[in-house]
Amino acid sequence: MSRNVLATIVITAALLLQVTVANRLPLPGSVSPDLVLLAVVALALVNGSMTGLVTGFFAGLTTDIVPPADHTIGRYAFVYCLIGYICGLAADEMERSPVLPFLAVAAGALAGSVLYAMVGMMLGDPRTRWPVVSHLLPIQVLYDVIASPFVVWVVLRLTRRAEHERGPGGLDAVPGFYRAR
Repeated sequence: MSRNVLATIVITAALLLQVTVANRLPLPGSVSPDLVLLAVVALALVNGSMTGLVTGFFAGLTTDIVPPADHTIGRYAFVYCLIGYICGLAADEMERSPVLPFLAVAAGALAGSVLYAMVGMMLGDPRTRWPVVSHLLPIQVLYDVIASPFVVWVVLRLTRRAEHERGPGGLDAVPGFYRAR
C-alpha cells in the first residue's frame, strides 16, 4: 500500500469519525477533539514535511467543504497545511524519542487551534472574538491531547504495517526512489 493511499485512508477515517462521532460527543465546553488535525500531524511526523504539507492541504480543504461547514472555505486548508509542514520537520527526530510524537501532536494541536482562531479574527468571524477563544482554547487543546495517543498509535501502527508489507523489495529498495523527508 503506498503512502498516498494510506494517507487518504487515514484522513478519510478521521474525517468520518470527526463528523459522525467526535462532533456529537456531549463534552463540556461545546468543543470536541480535532481528529483530522491530529491525523495530519501524525502523518507528517511519520512521512515528513512535504507529505504533511500536501496531506494537510487536502485534509483541510475536505474539512472546509464537508457539512456542517459554517466558515470561510480555505481556513482549515491553510491551517492544516502549515501545521502539517511544521510538524513534518520533526519527522527525522521522531525515531530518537518515544515522547516526541505526543509533544509534537500537543504543540500542533495548540498551534492549529490558535492559527485557526487568528485567521478567523482576521476574516471578521464573529465567533472568534478573543474572550470566546481564550475560554475555549485550553479545553480544545486538552481534548486534542487526550485523543492524540489513540490517533498517533493508529497512524504509527498502520504505517509500520504498510512498510512491513512492502518489505525489503519495496519502493525504498528501487534505485532513485527517495523517501519524502
